[in-house]
Amino acid sequence: MTRVIVTGGGWAGCAAALAARKAGAEAIIYEKTDMLLGCGLAGGIMRNNGRFTAAEEAIALGAGELFRIADTAARHKNVNFPGHNHATLYDATKIEPIVRRYLIDIGIEINFMSRVVDINKKGDAIEEIILADDTKIEGDVFIETTGSSGPMGNCLKYGNGCCMCVQRCPAFGPRVSLSNKAGAKDLIGKRTKEIYGAMSGSCKLNKDTLGPAIREELDEKGVVVVSIPEKLIKKEKLSMKVCQQYALDDYAQNIVLLDTGYAKLMTPFFSLADIRTIEGFENVRFEDPYAGGKGNSIRYMSMAPRNNYMQVIGVENLFCAGEKSGPFVGHTEAICTGILAGHNSVRKALGIKLLSLPSDLVIGDIISFVNDQLKTDEGLHKRFTFAGSTYFGRMKQLGFYETSPDTIKMKVERLGLSGVFNQNLVNS
Repeated sequence: MTRVIVTGGGWAGCAAALAARKAGAEAIIYEKTDMLLGCGLAGGIMRNNGRFTAAEEAIALGAGELFRIADTAARHKNVNFPGHNHATLYDATKIEPIVRRYLIDIGIEINFMSRVVDINKKGDAIEEIILADDTKIEGDVFIETTGSSGPMGNCLKYGNGCCMCVQRCPAFGPRVSLSNKAGAKDLIGKRTKEIYGAMSGSCKLNKDTLGPAIREELDEKGVVVVSIPEKLIKKEKLSMKVCQQYALDDYAQNIVLLDTGYAKLMTPFFSLADIRTIEGFENVRFEDPYAGGKGNSIRYMSMAPRNNYMQVIGVENLFCAGEKSGPFVGHTEAICTGILAGHNSVRKALGIKLLSLPSDLVIGDIISFVNDQLKTDEGLHKRFTFAGSTYFGRMKQLGFYETSPDTIKMKVERLGLSGVFNQNLVNS
């Protein structure tokens, strides 16, 4: 059986393994920590703005499982907050075991606390990965979805130090770039000409430490917006953020909270001393990252050069997805790139022509558009998401933003791609 090895168990890695398994391969995930979903453990936002369109495209293409899980784990649906409409907020405290059980039930092997640190190559192809304990794992095709944050040195150099984020590098070890090990020259995102990377866009507050009125409103509506005193407004934080779809004045002038099981604070950090001066936040404390009063993790430090098939350039049997494949922002973006990488990994192993999604679809368009942008210095300063900023503007300009599932389904049908990711390629 075709053997697909996925490094990294975030949303992108889960989607890649799922797509490879559905295509008929043996899919195995190696995750360095003790949980799946990576940044998804600190996230929780789906279907806001153009992410609705992308999620419905994925469903029509036959790859809707993870979106349906997120929908069933939702605390709130059709939530509007500054600059964003019709969001689904999944429960970040409950979703990981649901995804874990689903993947195991369909036959995906998951290895936790298994950090991949090296590879062995033969010619232009990877033969095996090497774990931190020197175990060697052979495979036919490999997919790297390790993200682009860490190790701690990057957060120390380009941020405010290790904030002990969901990556938990001190406990589980630093991320290692397999694409770089394989000879590809990784790309690094920029904040300014001199500063690399970008700061993660939000923190989580412990809901029980909020004032009763704020907590009740958050539980009921899913969103709370509280204006802050002029002296606490720091607009410079907007330019630091990974999530440029939230680089709006509203997020500097207000505390914006979303209910994801935690109280998701839509700012990369907020001085604990300052926030405790605001009514309703007198006793607040950070849930994640633990140093959310000072900083957050630094991302986009290691992106692989790739083509529109999600194949790493120069490495015959290595694919990538999520932040590893470009300055993408969000779970939807990770899942969509992971789906294509996982499906094409099986096509590669079987010697079948690789699939490139057409630019008539927003998933295909963002994959090719970001690839073109990364060939320019300006592109390395940008972040791309279906939910806002540069790419959502492009979606609306091209007429791609659509909130009717039936209309999206018909578009996929016209392109002859309905259910394409449901095909078992091995047995066809």
